[in-house]
Amino acid sequence: MINLDYTRHAVKELRRIHAGLFELVAERSGLEFCVGDCVALCTENGQSRPYSIASGTGESELRFLIRRMDGGEVSPWLADRRPGDMVRISPPFGWFRPGQEIGNAPFVFFATGTGMAPFLSYLHTFPKPPDACLYGVRREADAAGFSDFCRFCPTQLAVSREPTTRHHAGRITDLLHAVPLADETHYYACGLESMVNEVSAWLLENGVALGKIHREVFFHG
Repeated sequence: MINLDYTRHAVKELRRIHAGLFELVAERSGLEFCVGDCVALCTENGQSRPYSIASGTGESELRFLIRRMDGGEVSPWLADRRPGDMVRISPPFGWFRPGQEIGNAPFVFFATGTGMAPFLSYLHTFPKPPDACLYGVRREADAAGFSDFCRFCPTQLAVSREPTTRHHAGRITDLLHAVPLADETHYYACGLESMVNEVSAWLLENGVALGKIHREVFFHG
């Protein structure tokens, strides 16, 4: 049954980033949100999944990075949307607040795949960039927003499932030795559970206080 709090938003565009990865762009229609918020996107038959908002809070549209999962209940339906189609969207929710509520403290981002979405929202909302960003993808073509981050902060890309000569061949956890460590720094990890757990464990082992490690795990469907 569709939650009556869901509102209907027209699709403006569906941008194919790579086979199986796309950006869904929808009309904002007055929806208010904070950087780091998620919403549930709902199909016509009432199936829904949470997706993090990738657009800035001042933009006139809502953008979502979505990986199409074969056999999924929601992402294949979203991948077939066309301009003018309607998508039901829930009120925003969440507690992940990258780069916020920490005063002037430095901070670092870690992302895999579509876990870059809340960090893109941050980048397009606030003027202060992170001190560093590590971004892991399967293929170079999956690196949505990588060039945006390169303009504002030291950003390293790790490509795990195809050869690369321009970036690190492997996972971002191979690059942890390059992460700036300082008592006042906050660390934000978003994406695959394995990455989030490995980064968190490494930070704790290197003396980072638990309260300065912020986590958001992404699941697909």
